[in-house]
Amino acid sequence: MSEKSKVIFGNPMTEKVYRKALRSKQKYSRKFGDDSAVDYPVIIEKNAHIGDSLGVMDVRLGEPGSSKESAAFDTDKGIIVGNIRMGFGHYRISMAIASAANSMGYTPYWMDLNSYKQTTCTKVISAQNDLYSLGSRLSGKSRLFNKLVWEPMNYEGFRKLSYNASDQMNAELMAPVYRNVPKDIPVVATHVWPAQAAIHAGMKHVVNAIPDNWPMALHLSEGSLHTVQTHYAYQGYRILNGMQGNDVLQPMPDDALVYTGHYIDHELVSNIEADCEARLKRQAEGKPIRFLLTIGGAGAQKEIFSAIIKSLLPLIRKNKAALYVNVGDYRNVWEELVREIPELKEVSTEHFDQWKETEQFAKEALTGDVQGVHAFWHMNIFEAVYCTNLLMRSCDVLVTKPSELAFYPVPKLFIKRVGGHEQWGAIHSAEIGDGTLECRDIPHTLQMISLFTEEKSLLADMCENIIKNKAAGIYDGAYKVVELAMAKKGKQA
Repeated sequence: MSEKSKVIFGNPMTEKVYRKALRSKQKYSRKFGDDSAVDYPVIIEKNAHIGDSLGVMDVRLGEPGSSKESAAFDTDKGIIVGNIRMGFGHYRISMAIASAANSMGYTPYWMDLNSYKQTTCTKVISAQNDLYSLGSRLSGKSRLFNKLVWEPMNYEGFRKLSYNASDQMNAELMAPVYRNVPKDIPVVATHVWPAQAAIHAGMKHVVNAIPDNWPMALHLSEGSLHTVQTHYAYQGYRILNGMQGNDVLQPMPDDALVYTGHYIDHELVSNIEADCEARLKRQAEGKPIRFLLTIGGAGAQKEIFSAIIKSLLPLIRKNKAALYVNVGDYRNVWEELVREIPELKEVSTEHFDQWKETEQFAKEALTGDVQGVHAFWHMNIFEAVYCTNLLMRSCDVLVTKPSELAFYPVPKLFIKRVGGHEQWGAIHSAEIGDGTLECRDIPHTLQMISLFTEEKSLLADMCENIIKNKAAGIYDGAYKVVELAMAKKGKQA
């Protein structure tokens, strides 16, 4: 196993940084054990939730010594989609990669490194995920915590090469989950830890699909092919900009980094023109403007949701606006909203944990009329995340923090970010014309709501830009990532 915590892309780490990385691994090893000698059998089965729609097969790990029957890997057309459940973003990007792979004739194998509860890998990831989720929620409740801790950590802390050194060392504890995965199958990782773990495990063809527009060393996995969604991110990563203070660092090699465009599902990209035309047709006919509110994977920002709903209720009653609310797998958020806004219940239809019903509603909404408020909650993480993707096609405006959704081809209203790195997603979206500026407080958010409801130009302009962006290939990133992964293996569909 090569040493990746001492030198990062030709840039040597200090002995202090290396020893800190070593202590981090030792801490997790003492707490959760080291299962590098454990032989976990692989079990492959169809994903019960997105297996039919996206062709996804799950890669599960059995207990050592177990002999449950399993389908075999398709070593010719198979591609691993490596991810972790940490919020919703990495799952959503994984779904985009799986969708693109499926549309291109490949078989996507889903490996969630945070789902193997018997492994050291998952125990390490879960411990860090719990801290991140707590930080996200606290940042929405405490301005002081956000200013002094959360923003600096997400903006500068994760940016430093020294942070990557520790991550690389910790990822050695995650490598055993790949033990029985054929090493020649390409891996596309939508979080850096599955990429780092794959490299440590000896996987031969690894693509590290970087999610954000703010270059951070957190996302580096040396030995992988790195892909980015914007030209700004490309330049920042190429020179490792700001990742060791003001030092001029050795750059990433040219063949280690590729600009691809945005990672978007095939189902969304292939219907961009039709969906934008439908939005403009509804607007011309005076139909209610449809807003989609989607909560993030940490369950934060309920206060902003509440203010938006209160402002829209008069328009909803007059049939001038309609509202989708997807609370993901956070039913408590909807219950809190209903308690805070008693009149919300009387105009709402709840679509709760009935996936077939949700799919049918999303299909009918493409061509039919929608009135009132429609609330969606699903216990299963796949359904909780993919519900937004289904509703996105028939909504007019997606209301979201500038997370992974900042890159999606739908008109967007950006509410306040969670973490300083997210602001660069909103900036990019505003520059290419498919989203607003980041509205950093409730008054500015409501001002933007008014612009969408009272004027036609903002929505029309975004629809026009989305169609132009598609023609320019901006939304083709998921296809290109799959092409790059398979090209590393020398295979073409």
